[in-house]
Amino acid sequence: MAVWFGADVLLHRPEGAPFRNRLRGRRVALLAHPASVDARLRPVWERFGTLPDVRLTALLSPQHGFAGEKQDDMVESAHAYHPGLGVPILSLYGDTRRLRPGWLDLFDVLLFDLQDVGVRVYTFLTTLGYLLQDLAGSDRELWVLDRPNPAGRCVEGLALQPGQESFVGLAPTPMQHGLTMGECARWYRRFAGLDVRLTVVPLLGWDTQAPWPAERVWLQPSPNMPAVATARAYPGTVLLEGTTLSEGRGTTRPLSLVGDPRVDWSAVRSRLRERCPELLAGLALRDVTFEPTFHKHAGQPCPGFELVTADPVHDPGRCRPYRLIAAILKIVRASHPGLPLWRTGPYEYEFERLPIDMIAGGPALRRWVDDADDDSWGAWDAELRADERAWVDATAAFRRY
Repeated sequence: MAVWFGADVLLHRPEGAPFRNRLRGRRVALLAHPASVDARLRPVWERFGTLPDVRLTALLSPQHGFAGEKQDDMVESAHAYHPGLGVPILSLYGDTRRLRPGWLDLFDVLLFDLQDVGVRVYTFLTTLGYLLQDLAGSDRELWVLDRPNPAGRCVEGLALQPGQESFVGLAPTPMQHGLTMGECARWYRRFAGLDVRLTVVPLLGWDTQAPWPAERVWLQPSPNMPAVATARAYPGTVLLEGTTLSEGRGTTRPLSLVGDPRVDWSAVRSRLRERCPELLAGLALRDVTFEPTFHKHAGQPCPGFELVTADPVHDPGRCRPYRLIAAILKIVRASHPGLPLWRTGPYEYEFERLPIDMIAGGPALRRWVDDADDDSWGAWDAELRADERAWVDATAAFRRY
């Protein structure tokens, strides 16, 4: 059975007729990026010319820019103009990350069509939450054109703690939340008690057991998310952004690697096999050496590991990248106590908190890694399981597929 994304349903499918009828005579803005294409790889913004009596009045762009050209965090995009469509491109990652009040005068309906990866710190989720907040109490509508979560229903990681909110964590979700953007929007509207006019244009035919449809091309939603396999490793490797270890930025395999020239990686592997061999299931941990061309350890050969999560190696039932990278960090800390492990400096517009605490949703992970007590592993896993179970229970009513 073919899988149709929300944009396909809205633009082409007979099931989308009620939605198309609701758009007649209305002004529409579209939040999009390079992965916002239909089943034939045609940009969604170009397809609006096929909808009768619908006027596209503005485009909006998320982090990394409308063209997906910006590499890193805190690399902003300016507002621009689309000459072919004759409409402004308004940046939600520049001098503002929120809708300005005057922008609401440009549209009646704002369409959200961003491919996400199902991880709390991937900032499209926060942008979605901000839009729900900014449109609450207005007569403007937010429509989410739903897309698959490439990790399906996988849920892993500690929940973000109260008071730890930031642009990489808006709400108390675990690191990997197991929902689509449409499901997240419905949950967050209820959680935050928002009076907002929300419509979700659903996926058709999506199989959560095989979450990325074989017939659909993966187009990277950000510069360092080149493959579905990268998205599978990302719930763990994103933790490395808060460390001095390289996550592979500046290579052809970003966010699938962990490495550092200062670490004895053979000793790390031996300890993994001894302490938590179950975390080596569901993926392959391959010995590699890479040399970043920019970012951490640029120009230096970095021994380390590649998290191989491509098919047929990947087993979603056993793959636990968050736990694996957390375990690697704890082993590195114990075996290299003098290594300055935690990155300092600004991260996503926060200048006081450590980046690792922002990414992890609080200091609990850092404190566990730094704890020299080797008996803390069981309590750590129990805490993870409790947060994961609570999240699944809290969101069960919002799962549509």
